[in-house]
Amino acid sequence: MRILITGGAGFIGSHVADHLATDGHEVVVLDALLPQAHDGAPAWTNDHEFVEGDVRDPDLLARLLPGVDAVCHQAAMVGHGVDPSDAPEYASHNDLGTAVLLAAMHAAGSGRLVLAGSMVVYGEGAYTCGEHGPVRPGPRRFADLDAGRFEPPCPHCGAPLEPGLVGEDAPLDPRSTYAATKLAQEHLASAWARQTGGTVWSLRYHNVYGPRMPRDTPYAGVASIFRSALERGEAPRVLEDGRQRRDFVHVTDVAAANALALGTDPAEGTLVPVNVCSGEPHTIGDLAAALAAAIDGPAPVVVGGARPGDVRHVVADPARARELLGFRARTGFAEGVTAFATAPLRSPAGR
Repeated sequence: MRILITGGAGFIGSHVADHLATDGHEVVVLDALLPQAHDGAPAWTNDHEFVEGDVRDPDLLARLLPGVDAVCHQAAMVGHGVDPSDAPEYASHNDLGTAVLLAAMHAAGSGRLVLAGSMVVYGEGAYTCGEHGPVRPGPRRFADLDAGRFEPPCPHCGAPLEPGLVGEDAPLDPRSTYAATKLAQEHLASAWARQTGGTVWSLRYHNVYGPRMPRDTPYAGVASIFRSALERGEAPRVLEDGRQRRDFVHVTDVAAANALALGTDPAEGTLVPVNVCSGEPHTIGDLAAALAAAIDGPAPVVVGGARPGDVRHVVADPARARELLGFRARTGFAEGVTAFATAPLRSPAGR
């Protein structure tokens, strides 16, 4: 197949491009090389047909899409950002960009899309109260976070909750600007599929890590932030009490999930969400400690506090990905984190 990968020079997109090319596909990489993530075109773009350009440019897409069999849409502003002043840029890159792409795909008669979704659409993960059963806790209060009360209570009785696995049919509750734009992408793609008979997999990535992550930027993921601190000889600073649970999935496994999705068709006119995860929950503190140990660096420091919009626990149910795509993560936590401790990262512009 000839596959257009938007954001294909980036962290995840570049691994998707490499994986698909190794599988024998013809890959076209489109990337705007945003300075928040790139200091020029990375060397790995030399291995593919590369076009520097913006997914919000309909004329460019009109030239690229004819002859394309499928689109793998990775382009996005990612991460927690700085503050609400980021909102227009997030909405423009993530939602307007997706809308322009979908319109161009319709004009070109291209009907297969794999969307880089995100676990952030869930907000908090799944919880159970001993008295009230499955419940959805509300946003955590600033007063509780300041007092070191990090666990969300039952919204009915205030009792402690037991966190569990979140499945794709869970209620969606985005709690940051980035999360809201990722959910909007799904809504736009779902409407497009129903109107055109196209097919969409939304691969809801959990905490992806691995080589080529951007470094030293407020948009970087927590694994990169910890790595950068250790390289400076500093202890990783762990927010809250370090016991927040996540699912850390290696980028090579995410690339494999994209390849499986491109080779598997859902029903026409549908968007199917799928968790892309390791199925091996760990805490943020586990990650910091494992990275520090891997390079014999200073032990993590738990500093308390929390970023606005952060959730306490979100751990994925991997069952649907196994059932529909045959996807199982291959890289274990210990192996992946040890390799990541010395893997090459990517500097943003001016660094």
